[in-house]
Amino acid sequence: MNIVSYLVKRFLRFDKEQPFIFLSALLAFSGIALGVMVLIIAMALMNGFDNEFKKKLTVMNYPITIQPKFYATCDTELVNTLRTQFPDLSFSPYVTSAVLSRSGDQMEGGYLFGVDFVQEAKVNRIVAEGLKTRVPSKFEVMVGKSLKEEFQLSSGDKLTYIFTQMEPGGMALTPKIKRFGVVSTFNSGLSAYDKGFSYTSIDSLQRILGIPENLYDGIHVHSPNPEVDIKRLAAVLPDTVSVRGWWEDNGNFFAALKMEKMSLFIVLMLIILIAAINIISSLLMTVMNRRSEIALLISLGASKQEVKKTFLILGVVIGVLGIATGAVLGFFGMWILGTFDIISLPKDVYPTSTLPLDLSVVDFFSIIIGAFVIVLLSAWYPAKKASEVDVLTVLRNE
Repeated sequence: MNIVSYLVKRFLRFDKEQPFIFLSALLAFSGIALGVMVLIIAMALMNGFDNEFKKKLTVMNYPITIQPKFYATCDTELVNTLRTQFPDLSFSPYVTSAVLSRSGDQMEGGYLFGVDFVQEAKVNRIVAEGLKTRVPSKFEVMVGKSLKEEFQLSSGDKLTYIFTQMEPGGMALTPKIKRFGVVSTFNSGLSAYDKGFSYTSIDSLQRILGIPENLYDGIHVHSPNPEVDIKRLAAVLPDTVSVRGWWEDNGNFFAALKMEKMSLFIVLMLIILIAAINIISSLLMTVMNRRSEIALLISLGASKQEVKKTFLILGVVIGVLGIATGAVLGFFGMWILGTFDIISLPKDVYPTSTLPLDLSVVDFFSIIIGAFVIVLLSAWYPAKKASEVDVLTVLRNE
């Protein structure tokens, strides 16, 4: 048997005379396993929430939006041209206005969109779901589920909208006010959008705002690959309009999520670092306790490299076993959280009521490699000290 493998097996055994050495190694193993498990679950949760928010924001913010520059407008000719040049994409022109919705003494700010519901259903699946009940006609409106519940509205009730656009009235300017019949409801899963967005027919809003039938405030575009298609659109659009992707409107939000994920990764990696200190202390205690054996082995012909390799492998074995156990426990914890409704999230705060879990391959290997590097560095110093044992001094004194 190789001397290195023999010594590793011997030093891993429980020593009745020195139980604290084995206990220290056991604590190091447990700490590393716990750190890896927590990291895996935490990264899976961060990725899960990130993906859920992207799904919701992509729908309600639309993958791509075309808007006029300065005082220009989008017109029917532009929409027809785009539909001809890009038959693989869906286009829905819209008119919008900032409004205050009022029911009784309750008021809520938001935006009222005038759309062609046939075209809007092609670019917004949330609106398409709401249209299954009834398609709003002239001066009828589709409201979000949260707004309907807050105002306690029923189908057919009237909802008053106060527009920011002013019109002359007597001696002063007064805002435009119009009552709409509530006929359908949409549910995006995000309370802010359900309260802030409402949809009516495009001709109704054009009439209220005094906008010609062939002019629009913008065009919603549905694309399965918006990062690529936005470049295609930008190449053919006139200088009077601009094109924006949904990620440009939410760049700061996702940058904050990315920074939070990185900070969480670093903080939780410190758990593994603290556990690795136990590896150092355990190996150093083993070195001090086995000094006479090490000196005797070297005097009998064992090289210092073999001694160094022995303690390096000893630390790596403890660490790798902890990493493997932590990975298994992490995936088991993900299965438990994903299968059973242990933690229920409020739907008005988060886009899902259950914990979303999605561990990427990059994150998994980052955790494993990071933990292994910490373990390797922790085992190197005690192994170096073991190879530097003064044989003559130890044998003379012990």
